[in-house]
Parts: sequence; structure tokens; C-alpha cells
Amino acid sequence: MTTTPPVLSGPAIREQFLRFFADRQHQILPSASLVPEDPTVLLTIAGMLPFKPIFLGQKPAEFPRATTSQKCIRTNDIENVGRTARHHTFFEMLGNFSFGDYFKSQAIAWAWELSTKVFQLPPERLVVSVFEEDDEAFAIWRDEIGIPAHRIQRMGADDNFWVSGPTGPCGPCSEIYYDFHPELGDEKLDLEDDSRFIEFYNLVFMQYNRDMGENLTPLEKKNIDTGMGLERMAQILQQVPNNYETDLIFPIIQTAAGIAGIDYGQADEKTKVSLKVIGDHVRAVVHMIADGISASNLGRGYVLRRLIRRVVRHGRLLGIEGEFTTKVATTAIDLAQPVYPNVLERQTLINQELQREEAAFLKTLERGEKLLADLMADGVKKIAGVDAFTLYDTFGFPLELTQEIAEEQGITVDVEGFKKAMQEQQERSKAAHETIDLTVQESLDQLANRIHPTEFLGYADVQSSAVVKAVLVAGALVEEGKAGQTVQIVLDQTPFYGESGGQIGDKGFLNGDNLLIRIEDVKRESGVFIHFGRVERGVVQVGDTVTATIDRACRRRAQANHTATHLLQSALKKVVDEGISQAGSLVDFNRLRFDFNSPRAVTTEELQQIEDLINQWIAEAHQTEVAVMPIADAKAKGAIAMFGEKYGAEVRVIDVPGVSLELCGGTHVANTAEIGLFKIVAETGIAAGVRRIEAVAGPSVLDYLNVREAVVKELGDRLKAKPEEIPDRVNQLQQELKASQKQLEALKQELALQKSEQLLAQAQTVGEFKILVADLGTVDGESLKTAAERLQQKLGESAVVLASIPEPGKVSLVAAFSPQLVKTKQLKAGQFISTIAKICGGGGGGRPNLAQAGGRDPSKLPEALAMAEQTLVAELRG
Repeated sequence: MTTTPPVLSGPAIREQFLRFFADRQHQILPSASLVPEDPTVLLTIAGMLPFKPIFLGQKPAEFPRATTSQKCIRTNDIENVGRTARHHTFFEMLGNFSFGDYFKSQAIAWAWELSTKVFQLPPERLVVSVFEEDDEAFAIWRDEIGIPAHRIQRMGADDNFWVSGPTGPCGPCSEIYYDFHPELGDEKLDLEDDSRFIEFYNLVFMQYNRDMGENLTPLEKKNIDTGMGLERMAQILQQVPNNYETDLIFPIIQTAAGIAGIDYGQADEKTKVSLKVIGDHVRAVVHMIADGISASNLGRGYVLRRLIRRVVRHGRLLGIEGEFTTKVATTAIDLAQPVYPNVLERQTLINQELQREEAAFLKTLERGEKLLADLMADGVKKIAGVDAFTLYDTFGFPLELTQEIAEEQGITVDVEGFKKAMQEQQERSKAAHETIDLTVQESLDQLANRIHPTEFLGYADVQSSAVVKAVLVAGALVEEGKAGQTVQIVLDQTPFYGESGGQIGDKGFLNGDNLLIRIEDVKRESGVFIHFGRVERGVVQVGDTVTATIDRACRRRAQANHTATHLLQSALKKVVDEGISQAGSLVDFNRLRFDFNSPRAVTTEELQQIEDLINQWIAEAHQTEVAVMPIADAKAKGAIAMFGEKYGAEVRVIDVPGVSLELCGGTHVANTAEIGLFKIVAETGIAAGVRRIEAVAGPSVLDYLNVREAVVKELGDRLKAKPEEIPDRVNQLQQELKASQKQLEALKQELALQKSEQLLAQAQTVGEFKILVADLGTVDGESLKTAAERLQQKLGESAVVLASIPEPGKVSLVAAFSPQLVKTKQLKAGQFISTIAKICGGGGGGRPNLAQAGGRDPSKLPEALAMAEQTLVAELRG
């Protein structure tokens, strides 16, 4: 006979775990961010990740023992979320760690004590696994803990041997499983049977170092790394059928169910899956946004965007109309904030990000769903890759979302075709924007492997002699380049700056005996500087000595813009938010561009403050100091590093004392006074959570003002207004245009209503309901919808289906059903109109009482309307 462990809340499980190990001299450490310091990992995926540098011997441990509750994100099994009992994107991993302190025997003993004494799991319900070659762990479990040998399962390396990579620290694992059905007996225990067993505690014994030959050498200091899934332990102790119905997630699900008007307990499995996806994903996005992640189409930003869009999509499947994510997020924040206060502190930011992403996705979702419905019409079995890419590129549908929607209809997606279309688009983009001849790349890669890196002299020199090490013409290595040819030249040393860190390459000339090469750009490839230019005079040969001279005017402009970019980042931090971080930049000869992470736009007032502050720093004539130092020293001084940039052991630090301190390899002015003036040109959003400021500095400010002055003069002449009167005059014209447009729309709707009023007499009565099916000619879609709603209201308990052909090759359809008809006859306007629209080669959907659809074959409209009438009559008579 087995006993049942006591019920514990999720917070109580977390607290008792941490307290248990704190009482055993473990330092309780806070959860690390979901944005890891480890550049090899996109998100924090395991409880041990923050300690990886300690395990790898890259940094010393501050404490010999530690314990944490670490928030984690994994999306590799995202398609299983909501469909299985235990898959999640966001989860908490409880862990205890030993850094060269205690080892296997102690870790096992404490794990057993915690499981059976603290959480009171019946020993007869527990089964353990060990690595098949780990006789030591097997003996500890059997002889010291007292587990019967047949309840200790030996498993292979795939399941029970942890590695940090091809080489480095590694070791065997031991896992503890809970048995939900001990009544099935001990014979032939199958730990892969997840309907019976759940693995809730994993102990990693980090005891070896693996070399390139896969040889294992015992570590001098052996470590312990463990993980207990909080959600899994909650499922066990709260005696619920899956992780989602624990108090860690279920309140979020209940909030979503309430919004959708659904009773979770009475819902079918498909509905429950959607609710579970919302519960899981909302928890994930709340923590991701709180940790500084903004939605985008790259990296972790793409993960966030994908999760938010899945939430919105599943909300639509549940019948939720309009924005709802912030309401569900409020519950997730309430659950998290006692342990993770940053989610409450950043609730405004979280809501702003969710509202922005949800609103943007809803705008395209309906159009995309209609297109997808069209693609899935007429018995289609597979969606073409190019069509899936159109959904992605035009409507923002991730491939995974298209697959998910198609799967609901038993349709597959040509993934390889999608990838091909994506690649072709990327190649088209490169061809349109890339200034390097792409055929050169293979030769450049070969050069980088066999030529010594170019020595850069440009920090101190604007001119130097150099030896030609390589010449390329039309993508091929040659011995010489002749007058009239476009060439790429590699020198042994150069004063030319090669494009990097956002700063473009220098322009200038290469001179020799009767030789002149105009250099238009310089790129870097693995430390080799490639000078792109045209031979204006003479012949250039490998081995020639030339004089390399940069265009000093262009260099001065680039320097002014680059230093101004540093000042801009400092001003943004002072005026807007200290937490702002750089997301990209461009330093050109004539302008600068700075991208940064921010949940909101910078206000007009803030932009003026930023501009004034930078010009103040320029006028104060701060001397620029440049130093090369170890990267650890630079970080200790507070130098700002560009996220995603790779830095060596030694870094170059640009210091404008009291103003700016950054790691940077670019060229800069010696004194801020050299910049002259700074002017912000524009502030825009380029992606969710990413803003861009464009500006000019130095001589470019005068160029900018001259152009603006000419524009203002022309506008003043055309509008017969003084410069200061132009805004009011433009506003007046806009108001007049807006009023005319409103009047036109009102007339259109009035015409549609007048046409529809004449149809009331044509309504037929079927039982207690009335039916009206009609064609309104060329009425536009919005007016058609208004007319359908008005007719349904006037007819009372009724079903109204209206159609029009607003333009050649386009059909509009609207269905409006009364609430009683929907309730008693179980008819839903969305499903009904979607079926009718397919006859016209289209599709659509909407709410149960009001829905719109479209089609592409007007010739089929009479057939569609006839089918609509026949179907309604049959349904209402039944």
C-alpha cells in the first residue's frame, strides 16, 4: 500500500527546496536573466548555464556551494506545448551546485532526503536511473540509500551522461523518477513510459575532462550540478494530471478561458490545447520582456515575436476578438512578482510590447488568414513553399504558424520550397545593396588564409608607402591591373580605414610611377584590408610599391560623425533611459545612424534635449583620450561594449572624459570642438522595441540646412505663406481633405443602406426566423457589412447574407445572424460564410454572429448565393 504526499503550492515547493540547501551551507543566488552572458546560447536554457564559466574553469567560484531557482526558456519542442503533460517553453529549474566541494555520495543522500523527508514522496513510488558504467552511483543508491537493485535502471550515454561540448568537463547523471501507477508492479520497469513515470530530479556528477581523442581524465576538482523541475514537482504534489493544471500556470489559463467565455472543465481537447498554449507562452513572454528582450525578426527577438503571435492565434481559435494579451499577462505578472519583482517593475513596458505586437499582428492576421484559406481551398493537400513565404514576407506569418494552421486541416507545407524562396529573396536583397562584387568572395577567403593581416596605420598616418600583395580583377587573382579596370588591391600596410564597427571605409588614392588608382571603398576580411577602386592611369602589379593617401576631407567627416555617435548614445542614456543599449549603427561621410533598444518612441521634447546636450558637449571642447588595455580593465572602468561584437583580449577604448567611454576601433576627432555642430534629422521605429535616430554632424549640418531652406522656400511660394505659416496652411488642407473623404464614405454607406432598405420586403419566413439573401451590386465591403447589420436588426430573429462585386475580379460576402439563431440552431456566421466563399474561389471568417469573406470569381456569385439560401432554409427547417 502506498501513501500520497501532502499537497504543496508552487511557491512552497520553491521555498522549501532553497531553504533545504541553505540550511546545508548553500548560498541562495537569484535567478540569472533569460538573456545569457554566454554568447554561444540564445537564451538561458538550463539552471547550470550561469555557472558554466565556473565548471569550465574560466572563473573562480565565489561560494563552494550554491542553490537557485533559475528561469529558463526552451523552444525546441514548441509544437508539443499544450499537447503533452509536461512540455513548456518557460519553466523554472531548482538546482543545487557544488564547485569542487561535496560530490556523488552527499548529492545522492541529500536528493533522497529532500524527496522523501521534505516533500514526503513515498520511497516505494520512486525509481532511479544511473549511467550504465557508473557502478559507484549504483552502489550508493543500493547500499547507502537502500533502494532495491531492480528499481535502479542502468541507461546509456544519450540519457545519462552530461557533456559541455566535444571537449571539456563531463560526467555521468543519475535521475529520480516518480511512479504514478505503482500498482502495475516492479517487473519490466520502463522509464520511457511517461504515462506512468515522470523524471523530476537530475543529478550530474561532473568528474571527467574529455579531450579531442574522447579520452576521459578524472578532474582534480569534481562538481555537482542538479536540476529539479518546479512544474513537474508541482504536478506530483498537487495531484493534477499535467503541469498546466498546477497553481503555477492554471490561473493564467483560467483568465484566458474567462475572456473566451469557456469552462475549462467542460472544454474539448482542442480547446484545452489552445488554453494551455496561451498559459505557457504568456508566462514566457512576460519574463522575456521583463529581461529586456524586444520582439523582432532576429535571434531572441524572433522567439519572442513567435510566442506572442502563437498566443494571439490561439486566442482567435478560442473565439476571442480584439486585443487580450495584456489581460492574461496581468495574471502571469501577479503570479511571478513575489519571486521575480522585475516583472511588476516593468509591467508598463510588458503591456506596451504586448499591445504593440498584438495590434500589429491582428492587422495582418485577418488578411493573411483569408489568403491562407484561399490556398487551402478546393481539396489542396500541400501549400506551396512560395505561398508560405508570401505569408511570412507580406503578412508576418512565421512558417511554424502556417504549418500549425494547415495541420488543423490535414494539409502539409512545402518547407524546402519556403527555404528556397527565402534564400532567393536574401540573394535579391544582397544584389540590390551590396557594393562588393560577390564573385570576389571566394578569392578573398583564399587570400585571408594565405596572406598576413594588413597592418593598419590610419590612426596616426593619412599617407604611407605600401607594397602590393595581391590584385583581383573580375573576381580572379591576377598579376596586374590595367587602366580602365575595376580592381581590388591588398597592401601589406595601409592608412585606409576598412569598414567595421559601423564606420564605412575610407576613400583616396594609390600612386606610383605613372600609376593612379582611385579608391572608392575599403573592406576587411579576416584582418586583410581590400581596397576597391579603379585604375585611372598606368598598370599595377603584385610587388609594386605605392603611396597610399586617404581623402582627408572624407576622413574628417567620418571622424566627426563617429564621435558624435558616441555622444548620442551618452545623451540618450541621460535623457531617455540609462538602460538603453545600442542595436546597430552607421557612420558615413555625410550622415550617421544609431539604432537602439527602446520600448517607446523618443518624444519631440527629449530629442531637443538630446540635441542641445550634444551641442553643449561639442562647445565645451572635450579632449578625446584613446587607450589600449585588457578587456577586463575596460569593463571595470565602465566602458560600453556593442552587443554582439567580438572583442579580443586587448581593446581600444575611446574616452571623452565625463561624457562617454566606449570600446571602439573607429577613427575619432581629437577634440569634440572639431565636430562643429550636431543636428537630429529623424527618429523612427525600425522594429518592435528598436528605434533609430538619423543625424548629421560637422560640415554635413550646413548641407542639410541648405536643402531644408530650399524646400521651405518652394513650399512657401506654392502655398502663398510665410515659413512660419506653412504648418497651419498644411493642416488646413488636410482637414479639408479629411472632411471630404468622410463625406464620401457617408454617402457610400447611405447609398448602400437605401438599396438594402428596398430588400426588406424580399425576406422570407422559415419557422420563427426570417432569411434574406441578396446581391447589392458594386457596394464596397465596409458598406456591405453596415447594410447587413442594419437589415438583421430590422428583421429581428433572422439570417442576412449580402454580396457585392466592388471591383473586377473581386467578390465581397457578409453574413449577419441574430443571437437567438446562433444559439438555438448552432449556426455560426464565420463557418457559414467561409463555406459559401469557397464557391467563388475564396474564404474568410469572423464571429458567430457577424462574418466577412471574399472571393476571386464573380461568375460564381449567383451559385454561391443560391447555395447560401438553400443551406439556410434547410438548417432553419431542421
